[in-house]
Amino acid sequence: MCHCNRRQFLGGATGGALLAAHWATAQAMAAAVPAWPPLPTARIYKVYAGRTGDAYLTHPTEEIPRFEKHLAELEKKLDGIKLLGGDLVPPAKVEEVAAKLKGADALLIIHLSGHGGDAPVLTKLIDVGLPTALFSQPFSGHGWMYFPQWHKQGRKVVLMPSSDWGDLEKALCLLRTPAMMKQTRILAIGGPHGTAAACSPKAVKEKLGADLVTVPNSRVMEIFKSIDPKAAEAEAKQYWISQAKKIVEPTLPEIIESAKLYLAIKQLMLQEGAQAVCSVHCMGDPRGCLTFSKLNDQALVGACEGDIDSTLTMLLFAYAFRVPGFISDPVIDTAKNAMVHFHCTCATKMDGPAGQRLPFVIRTQTDSRGGVALEVEHRVGQPVTCAKLVNLDTMLIVTGKIIETSKSPLACRTQFAQSVPDARRLFLQWGADVIKGDVMTLLHRVVFYGDYMKPIQDLGDLMGFRVIEEGGPRV
Repeated sequence: MCHCNRRQFLGGATGGALLAAHWATAQAMAAAVPAWPPLPTARIYKVYAGRTGDAYLTHPTEEIPRFEKHLAELEKKLDGIKLLGGDLVPPAKVEEVAAKLKGADALLIIHLSGHGGDAPVLTKLIDVGLPTALFSQPFSGHGWMYFPQWHKQGRKVVLMPSSDWGDLEKALCLLRTPAMMKQTRILAIGGPHGTAAACSPKAVKEKLGADLVTVPNSRVMEIFKSIDPKAAEAEAKQYWISQAKKIVEPTLPEIIESAKLYLAIKQLMLQEGAQAVCSVHCMGDPRGCLTFSKLNDQALVGACEGDIDSTLTMLLFAYAFRVPGFISDPVIDTAKNAMVHFHCTCATKMDGPAGQRLPFVIRTQTDSRGGVALEVEHRVGQPVTCAKLVNLDTMLIVTGKIIETSKSPLACRTQFAQSVPDARRLFLQWGADVIKGDVMTLLHRVVFYGDYMKPIQDLGDLMGFRVIEEGGPRV
């Protein structure tokens, strides 16, 4: 067992010059690795609804250019968004605008004024069937009373009666998600594992639009054998060894082999044009822990144990909120009113790809006492969301905060406890009677930094899945 820092691990006696040469070589070789292509893009058509001018409960005409400027700034800021249109109804005829929506993936309606008579007009846009967000500020008339009918009818609509223009950014992020899912390719190495619906490529395509493809592990191993050992060493040193607080059990060759697997999986994903991968062979040699961690750091998805339900959950959160997920084997602690999460792989950029990396130690897996895994130090006090999309139609969710971290030798390497509303009720209602499957399918959940209860309800409205607060009342 090493218990050494990165300098000691590489041989501190050789001096700083040799160590600097190591890093320079690693950086040069890592830079030569092909870059990931851009994420899918959603085409969002914007429509302004209602008259403008100097009138009762009517927004001034000058507000439209301000909206246009604000939306243009958001288009530059956000990934995967292309804004189209900008029609004002009236004077534009709603039938003509509806015809233009055929080339769009989603619809954003900014309601400027109306007292109810405009609801049937806007319904013609809703009838096109695109995922739609309607933003309506106070003092835009009394027509808002008629908009909830679309929600009650199960239309793919998110209603945002708000004075905060920041909600427009949230709307765009939600609207891009269904379109991005339809342009997503998921590789299941060795086949998917989870609920029956999620394991069906046909059902996944029909419900979410994504392509689910099974890839034999032999193909991964063929690519693995072709990876340049020097490139793997450079990857290991630059992304893992140079950034780790310390390395405990694994040897340098073992870490290099794990980095080599990442390069092989990356090459496979680039060949297939994939944005996500899950594998039932992740406990092989080498383990998949480092591979999945880095994929998740990069706004892609890597999921262990072939868990397709968690893979789909992580894709939805990655597209909507730009945060990675931590797949957990949770246990319940009623004494602390908490759910304790643990696993041996974890993203190090839990705030998103532009965020800072969390401190981590390179360890072995706890259960196998081998391979290369991660002990990531999570942030106490951080709001979190624990969720899982199951059967393609139900999102289980519970929110809370990280109340403590731990290092129990009985559990996987990365460990922390999340507060929950009622731990006993969560224990008794685990799975909310909607999960059918084996131990992994019933057990796994995914944890994300941030409180996404309300946004997930909105995303459910857009994409047609119900949301259940696990261990609580139905949402």
